[in-house]
Amino acid sequence: MKQDDVLSRFRHLGALLEGHFKLSSGLHSPAYLQCALVLQHPAEAEKLGQALAAMLPGAGATAVLSPALGGLIIGHEVARALGVRAIFAERVDGALTLRRGFELTPEDRVVVVEDVVTTGGSTRETMEVARAAGATVVAAAAVINRSGSASPVDVPFVAMAAMTPPTYTSDICPLCAQGIAVTKPGSRPGT
Repeated sequence: MKQDDVLSRFRHLGALLEGHFKLSSGLHSPAYLQCALVLQHPAEAEKLGQALAAMLPGAGATAVLSPALGGLIIGHEVARALGVRAIFAERVDGALTLRRGFELTPEDRVVVVEDVVTTGGSTRETMEVARAAGATVVAAAAVINRSGSASPVDVPFVAMAAMTPPTYTSDICPLCAQGIAVTKPGSRPGT
């Protein structure tokens, strides 16, 4: 699946939004990619998962680890395509952690999968959860890379599409300066 195909699906399904948004990174942007609007369709999620799994380097993964909430569905679909476990980390007191009986061991080779990477912060934090458990992170992947970097993390990284709409801190945001109300459509509270 090519980048134009991915972005076309997002537009067709109303998942590429325009306005004034506060991203989970805390940055403001005039564009927002709502992956959940695409991934709510099982056939779309399966296609994206298979295509993203096919892009991953031959790393011999034993598990896919995703941050909750955005990475859950695509992480599950990539894990299904790879034939490995799908687990997720979730926030407890503001920090990502493994819960619900999920475990990683030093024998695990982990691929971290996200829906959208903006700064790479959540991906790096998820990688640290795996490393803290002794696992080896062999790759990271996302449906959309909006970081502006081909490699926003310290492991091999793949994304189905790259899109870099401008982002601003709130103190220099031209949309804020114009008095346009900000919307926070993401899943991370308090940012």
